[in-house]
Amino acid sequence: MRLNSTEQILAAARALEQGALVGFPTETVYGLGADAENINAVANIYQAKGRPSNHPVIVHVAPEADISYWVQEIPAPAQALIDAFWPGPLTLILKRAEHIPDAVSGGQDSIGIRCPSHPVAQALLRAFKDGKGGVAAPSANKFGHVSPTKAEHVIEEFPAEIANGMIAAVLDGGQSDVGIESTIVDMSRLATHGPVLLRPGHITALQLEQVLGMAVNAPDQAAPRASGTLEAHYAPSTPVAMVAVEDLESTVNQLLIVGKRVAVMAYQPHSANAQLQGWRQLNPDPISYAHDLYADLRELDHVGADIILVEALPVGREWQGVADRLRRAAFDSQGVLERLLIN
Repeated sequence: MRLNSTEQILAAARALEQGALVGFPTETVYGLGADAENINAVANIYQAKGRPSNHPVIVHVAPEADISYWVQEIPAPAQALIDAFWPGPLTLILKRAEHIPDAVSGGQDSIGIRCPSHPVAQALLRAFKDGKGGVAAPSANKFGHVSPTKAEHVIEEFPAEIANGMIAAVLDGGQSDVGIESTIVDMSRLATHGPVLLRPGHITALQLEQVLGMAVNAPDQAAPRASGTLEAHYAPSTPVAMVAVEDLESTVNQLLIVGKRVAVMAYQPHSANAQLQGWRQLNPDPISYAHDLYADLRELDHVGADIILVEALPVGREWQGVADRLRRAAFDSQGVLERLLIN
């Protein structure tokens, strides 16, 4: 059931304290939360999602939380990012305090931590353990699927877990404002690697660099594992392929000729639109694009198409977060197209 009153948020906080899971909104996407210090509860997140046990989750804390409880130290550059962007869509990777179970970090000595800005998330975090706890929460979807940006997406993903009580509640905070997952920055190896951008998001590399006064580096082979960084991820059940604007119409026509059912996400309609299974108009603004992306993919996943074609993105650092998600959703673009055109 979907909840958001003060009493229902308090009930959800008590459910978390008792070891249950709770779906809740953040400004990025909806999360599937558990008490970050309850190993069994965290294990239930992995079970519900079908998530590999070595894939870390992010700990969400209230604005007033004592971050030093969770980490060994907060370097000055990390504190600068906290001051600039929290509460907000930024996750920091820091060295995990020894008393914090490694279940939240996939066995690593680091921890991902953030403070969300969504009012329902903040109310839940303040009610949970009187604001002194942390809620481990990856996105509230089956592992590798499109992340949820509405409460109904969460309910759609986990009917069995809601029915059997593993998920005690799904709090409803409306559609997520940002629409893609938080930016993740590794600040755990500053002395040797500097700040490392593990996952781009709403907060851009340029914004980070302006605060830090130094370059933000690309991931290296020794970087900590982080949420949402596998090559294939964020994908609907329907295959997705990215297509350059100059090739889009001809690709649609080729697929229609061989009898394939096609859905398209593009900036402008094309001549074959009347023959499509579904079509969504893309927003040329990267912030609005991100806000709509997952909801659009989910809608087109239900129209009975054989493939979802997405018109290629503009070039620019401001598009980095959206480009990252679409690259993973359309990981095998060329292979998908070749197989559909042959068969």
